[in-house]
Amino acid sequence: MSESSTIAQNRRARHDYEILARFEAGVVLSGSEIKSVREHHVQLQGSYARLKNGEVWLVDVHIAPYANAGYSGHKPDRDRKLLLHKKEIHRIEEYLGERGLTLIPLAMYLKRGRAKVELGVGRGLKHYDKRSKIAERDVERDMQRALRRNA
Repeated sequence: MSESSTIAQNRRARHDYEILARFEAGVVLSGSEIKSVREHHVQLQGSYARLKNGEVWLVDVHIAPYANAGYSGHKPDRDRKLLLHKKEIHRIEEYLGERGLTLIPLAMYLKRGRAKVELGVGRGLKHYDKRSKIAERDVERDMQRALRRNA
């Protein structure tokens, strides 16, 4: 097994936001939650992170209930605390102080057996920004095809 394995990705966030900075954070999970994460039952779509009382919290991440948890399962959509160094939290606070920036989970993965979340500070893209990005990608693809044909 590799040192880190991706559990879930938030592809929509990479499409809807321009990512300015990235942070890696640990996630505080209960026993049944980590078992469900290891089975890849995580959905990051529509989730975000927020600062509350000097701490960073992950909001609206859906971790499905573990099938064999018994009566002591967990709430699938509860807020989860993220583990970051104070310096990282202060940097995030500085970014979020600027208007129009938000904190988005980009991916969840296991690293040495521990659940981690890759957070991105992002600025929402306008519709015309997305169109120009798609047009650039199409032009690049056409150039690559032409190069392959002529080679």
